[in-house]
Parts: sequence; structure tokens; C-alpha cells
Amino acid sequence: MATVVKSMSVQGIDGFAIEVEATTIKGQQQIISIIGLGDQAVKEAGERIQAALEFCGYSIPKDKVIISLAPGNRRKRGSHYDLPMTIALLQQTDQICAKNMEQYALIGELSLNGRVRPCNGILPMVTAARQCGVKKIIVPYENWKEAESVTGIEVVGVETLREAVQFLEEKKVPSKEKRASNVPKAKVVQDMLDFTDVKGQQELIDAIALGAAGGHNVLMIGEPGCGKTMIAERIPTILPQMTEKESLEVTKIHSISGLLPENHGLMIKRPFRAPHHNVSLNALIGGGSFAQPGEVSLSHNGVLFLDELAEFSKSTLDALRQPLENRKVTISRVNGTNTYPANFMLVAAMNPCPCGYYPSSRCRCTDYEIIHYRGKISGPILERIDIQKNVKHVDYFQLSEETRTQSSQELREKVENARKIQQERFKEEAYVNCNAQMTTSMIQKFCKLDDETTQTLKNASEKYGYSARVIHKLLRLARTAADLRGVETIGKEDVVLVLNCRDLDKNNSEMYAIK
Repeated sequence: MATVVKSMSVQGIDGFAIEVEATTIKGQQQIISIIGLGDQAVKEAGERIQAALEFCGYSIPKDKVIISLAPGNRRKRGSHYDLPMTIALLQQTDQICAKNMEQYALIGELSLNGRVRPCNGILPMVTAARQCGVKKIIVPYENWKEAESVTGIEVVGVETLREAVQFLEEKKVPSKEKRASNVPKAKVVQDMLDFTDVKGQQELIDAIALGAAGGHNVLMIGEPGCGKTMIAERIPTILPQMTEKESLEVTKIHSISGLLPENHGLMIKRPFRAPHHNVSLNALIGGGSFAQPGEVSLSHNGVLFLDELAEFSKSTLDALRQPLENRKVTISRVNGTNTYPANFMLVAAMNPCPCGYYPSSRCRCTDYEIIHYRGKISGPILERIDIQKNVKHVDYFQLSEETRTQSSQELREKVENARKIQQERFKEEAYVNCNAQMTTSMIQKFCKLDDETTQTLKNASEKYGYSARVIHKLLRLARTAADLRGVETIGKEDVVLVLNCRDLDKNNSEMYAIK
């Protein structure tokens, strides 16, 4: 009778159960045969298992060993099956006597000397194990803190194969107090970035706070050195603190991508991703042989900053259409199809022209060059960006005369108050947390305008040829402006404010302002 040991695997950001079955066949060549649609890492596990067994003093079976990873019709990849396969083999050959194995799941890669090495994707696997009814799970010690983030399941961190066997045989749990003392304490570092450092851009800062309050996308257009990157880097400091659900989602994505440091628990800071403009399509959206998450998913619940927007390839920018609209991205490969969340705040920056100094006298560009440069950004992408603000030139010698700028803490309080209003408004909606995520029916329900305000919006629409999508985005933005003021009804001043937040018109290169 074969021995069965539970393990876990990952598909997308979700885990699923794997049954590791081990048996021996007498009278055949001594070999460890691993079946079940495993990748190269799984196929090489046999060599690691034999070396670890010999080093730890266990005997290698003289007969043929067959290890099956079920279900056999789903592809498995990774080296984290080493520990459950080894335990199943030892149990099958009566070298250990583990009891109540149906209550356990095991995850871990084995080194040649029997050390249990850390693995990626621990958080989604432990979460799936709890959902499958697993009572206890054994993970590598370096992943122990990450796994402890999941409640409702006992997590045991082991450093060696012997330690795992000792726990299974004697039910001896490694001392958490001792282990916790060996884990380096995370240093509390105060964020050095603050909006008080930004001078002379109060109008833009107000627009940024408006975008952060409702989760709206922002585009900044200005000459080099006017502070676009400086402002973008400080946006995460005014965003509300992540909820536990958001932290779990972000940590899952970084876990399967291998970006979590050792001994790291849940991520509490919102991610800020700033890929270079030569980033490939697969790196931005996600892809590769096994459909790994890209930058849009790594910035989930955070900020995706695209500096020098016009320098990105057109195909790469156009690929942002789906994640910007659907808040998720689906990647299809021969090995499978994975869907990753991509609910991020897009913050982009660009120069007004190729030389960067339009419309000042320093500009050397022709009208054709300016139109061609801005034409690199397609209309559908611009329509998906709610706030499009020009960043004015700042005179260094006048900065000292500027009044004090609001701190990140002060701006965050305003943003959080607006978000609380939105959370109360959408408490009955499962997948809507802020105004930027409102559906068409919600816009009709929560974004009602009086006749005068409607006429103001209609006049702007006729003048600039706004599509229905742009109108909906303006209404969402106006709803956020009203929330920042703490009022229920959207007024004319809110609509005028959001219309002045669209300095870049898709039909021409000129700037406009609504009086």
C-alpha cells in the first residue's frame, strides 16, 4: 500500500492541494521515478532526496521507488515537493513512524546535506491548506514568519530534515520563543519622503490628493526638473493604510514572485513600482513560460509610476488598456492561464515635447515634432487617465518665499476621511472600494447633478469632444471632489475643479482651462 503525504502548489495567486504518493517495486533497478507532470526542478528532486537521505543517516531503498504527484493532469513546478516526497519515502520504507499524517501538509526544498531551504509562494499555499482542512503545516524556517500570517492553522518552521522527522514522530514543536529571538527584528524606519519637501506646486499637489482620495489615475506634463518624479515618489505616503485583505493580496503576489525577504511577514506598505521605459511587454503586464505576474500586478493596491511616458513603446502602453479598465490581467500560455489582480493607481510623467521645454522660448521643436511626440500616447490610454495636469516651472530662488506645503500626514488625513465616506457608500458592493471603481449603474446612482452643473459638463464635452468613457471618469472624479469637501451633493465647483484637472486635450496639443 502506497504512503500518501499532503503538499501544496500554486496556480496564479491561489494554491491547491497535491497528494504525494510513494511506493516501492521489488526486484527492479534501484531508481527514484517521479511522475505527475513535473518540471525539471521536480525531475531533479530524486538526486537531492538520495543525497539528503545518505547525509542524514537514512538508507536508500534497494528497490525501484515510484513517487506520484496527484492529480496527474495538472502541471507542477518548483522544488518545494522535496520534503513531502522524502517523508513519504521514509514512511513507506518503515524508516520513520509518523502518525496522523492526514492532518499535515509539508512544503520545502532539500539541500544535499538535509537542510530545508525556503520556497516562493508560501502564503497562498498555506492559505489553501487551511481551506482544505489541514490542521498543521510544516514549512521552511525562513518562511515561517510569512506562513504565520495565516490564522486558523498551526505552522511549524523546520531547518532540517531530521527536525521535520522528529516533529512528525514525537510531536515535538520547535520552540517558537527561541526561534522568534533569533529572527532579526524589523527596524522601524520613518519614511524620509514627505510632501513638505515640494515647493511651488500647490495646485498640482491638490490634484494629486484628489487622485489619491478616489484611486484615480494621474498624468503630469512638465519640463525637466520641475518635480514630477519627486511628487510621484511621495504619493504612497498619502495613501490610506492597507487593510488586512489588501495586505494578504499584495503579499501573495510578492511571495510567488520571490520578492519577499527572509523572515518577512505581511507587507504593510503600499507598493511603489517604477519600471524603466525600455521594459518589455511581458515584464510590464506579466508573462514568461509559466505566466508570472508583471509590474502591473506587483503594484496591486499601490502605485505604478511610468516616468517618460512617451518613451515607452506603443504596444507596451496599449497593453495597459485591459488592466486599467478591468483591474486585473489574464495571461494565457501553453502551460496554463493565470489571472492576477492589477488594481493600481497609475501615475505617469512626460515632457511636453521632445526637447522638454515647450512652450518656453527654449523649445527647439517644430509643431510636427510636438504633435508626433504626444501622438505616441494613444487616445484610448489618455481617456483612461482621469487627471492630466501641467507642472509649472519652479524658480529655485523663489522657493524660500513659498508658503509651507501641507505635510504627507495632513494630506493623508484628508484622503483617509474621503476614503471612509466611500467605504461606507460601497459597503454593499463586493469589489468596489473607491470612486474610481464605480460601475455605470453606480455613477447614475451616486453622481447626480443639478441642471446648472449638468450644463457646465455638457458645454465642456461639446467643446473638447469627450467620449462617454471620459464623461464617466469626470463624474467619478467630481464625486471624489465632493467627498473631500465632505458633502453629499456634487456641486458646480466640483465639476469645474475636475475639468481644470484635464490640461492635455486629446484633439490638440494646446492647454485649456475652464472658467
